[in-house]
Order: sequence, then C-alpha cells, then structure tokens
Amino acid sequence: MKFEDIYDFFQNPPPTYLNKELTVCYVLSVLLSGDSYGTELIQKLEREYPEYRLSDTVLYSALKFLENEEAIRGYWKKVEGRGRPRRMYQVSPESRSQAEELARLWQEYVKQGEGREGCGEATFTANEETG
Repeated sequence: MKFEDIYDFFQNPPPTYLNKELTVCYVLSVLLSGDSYGTELIQKLEREYPEYRLSDTVLYSALKFLENEEAIRGYWKKVEGRGRPRRMYQVSPESRSQAEELARLWQEYVKQGEGREGCGEATFTANEETG
C-alpha cells in the first residue's frame, strides 16, 4: 500500500451497500413509478446510483417485509425477452401515501450523499498546499 492508494480510496470510494432500511425506501421510490421485479430493481440502482449496491439477500428481505406489511403486492408476469415469469411488485393503493413519504427519505439520503462526493479531493488539495 502507498499513500496514493489512501487518497484514491477517498477520491474514488468503493460502492456502498444498502441496508434493509434504505432498501425499503429505495424499492418504494421505484415502485411508485411503476411495477418492477427483483433483478430489475438491482440493475436500476446500479445504473442510476452507481455509488450504491444492493445484495439479493437484502433486497428480498426488504420485499418480504413490504409484502408482510401489505405495503406492496406481488404477482407473476411473463416479461418480454425473459424466459420464465417474474415476480412483479407494485405499491398497494392503501399504502401509497406512506410509500411516498419513505421514497422522499431515499431521495434526501441520496442528495446528502452527493454532497460528500469529492470532499476528499478538496481536503487533500488543501493539505498539499500547506504541507
């Protein structure tokens, strides 16, 4: 390891894995826009929020929680271009307002994360100038 490796870690941090609480909020934010299935939720996260990752285990734990709470409903659907039917999820109408509130928490979390990006670079630049 070299000092450059440490600087690189802070300037280009590895992806952050979502916990169950964040995953619930993320899932609801996606499902408010339309029905989706598990693999698509993971791919969408990686595409739209490359600084975050989501494990299958945490995702399916969050989906099970949301189904048990009757916040979402699951159903089977044949997705074009996919082999077998997929378990699709949708926000239940009676949980829509709570889903919107939790989705807003996800959006606020993501915005706070954007404020942290690049802050390491400014710190290192300042240290180099004074050092």
